[in-house]
Amino acid sequence: MTIPSHTSVGIVGGGPAGLLLARLLHRAGIDCVVLEARDRAYVEQRQRAGILEQGTVDALRSCGAADRLDREGLVHDGIELRWNRRSHRIDFPSLTGGRRVWVYAQTEVVKDLIALQLADGAPLLFEAPVTAVVGADTDRPVIHYTHEGTDRTLTCDYVVGCDGFHGVVRRAIPEGELHTAERVYPYSWLGILADVPPSCDELIYAHSPRGFALHSMRSPSVSRLYLQVPNGSDPASWTDAQIWDELEARFAVDGDWKLDRGPITQRSVLPMRSFVTEPMRWGRVLLAGDAAHIVPPTGAKGLNLAASDVVVLARAFAQWAATGTNAGLDAYSDTCLKRIWRAEHFSWFMTTTLHTAPDQSAFDTRLQLSQLDRIAASPHAAAELAENYAGLPVG
Repeated sequence: MTIPSHTSVGIVGGGPAGLLLARLLHRAGIDCVVLEARDRAYVEQRQRAGILEQGTVDALRSCGAADRLDREGLVHDGIELRWNRRSHRIDFPSLTGGRRVWVYAQTEVVKDLIALQLADGAPLLFEAPVTAVVGADTDRPVIHYTHEGTDRTLTCDYVVGCDGFHGVVRRAIPEGELHTAERVYPYSWLGILADVPPSCDELIYAHSPRGFALHSMRSPSVSRLYLQVPNGSDPASWTDAQIWDELEARFAVDGDWKLDRGPITQRSVLPMRSFVTEPMRWGRVLLAGDAAHIVPPTGAKGLNLAASDVVVLARAFAQWAATGTNAGLDAYSDTCLKRIWRAEHFSWFMTTTLHTAPDQSAFDTRLQLSQLDRIAASPHAAAELAENYAGLPVG
């Protein structure tokens, strides 16, 4: 493969945001190069999100990246809320005009996009860590990176940072030009993968005096479950039996529902935080996905926000390539931030409504239960949850 020294769009980061952007640009006839610091195996095995909004699925379909998703993805028309040993189902299609979500792991989305990129897309370089991006305020920003033991440079018309919260590209923007808002939550998630068929047809979000729990799945034979735990918890300090016992206690509901148990194959602790940096563009450098924003996973927004960012960005680049106008690129940050802050609010709402804070009072708990009762009783409150969960319009 010939590695170009110049490209229209240099994309740093070969996760779902960078790969989807590359695919959309390829379909629009815009040249780009994707630089990923890790090797292919690592990227394809990185466990992250598993819920795709309607808009994300539409974007994958539009660029020919949804064949396997449509065959293997699990379509979900709702979620179940549990509290005080009762349950209530939120039906998405009836409350949103037909929108729904899909269970399809981020690892699978990444595998699909990598295969397409390597088959017929723009250059995708693994093990190509970027060391710096310079000249953001010029018309030819430069990416400095290493590949196969050689220091290289890539000049670009634009650079897009899809390299996550700890990435390099955000550092190309002068510190005084960025404004950051952040919240760190006083609890984490202990997440497990288990070789057991899911005990539910749709996701269960459980509020409990013992803490939050979530029952999800990766496939018809693999369950994905989460427990709220204190920050700093060691996943190895829990035995398998303790994890299953605690999950069973938090999911407890009146009736004959039963939590099936199986071998736990993976476990990890996930900290919870909200983070937004703005603007998402400075000069010829743009940020997308986790490089610009992070949400707690309770609302299933992270991957979907990244997808919506790059859909807006791909449209703006298509306009630029076709007409020479920068109007879409100039509006990119403001356009995306409107949706991002709504998703941040929804994720905060789901998190604070369902989790038990370490210093939580009886008053706080009654407010949570009142809110859950309201969702169960009011179609308007249920519709607000459903519309946000299934995904607000992009752009």
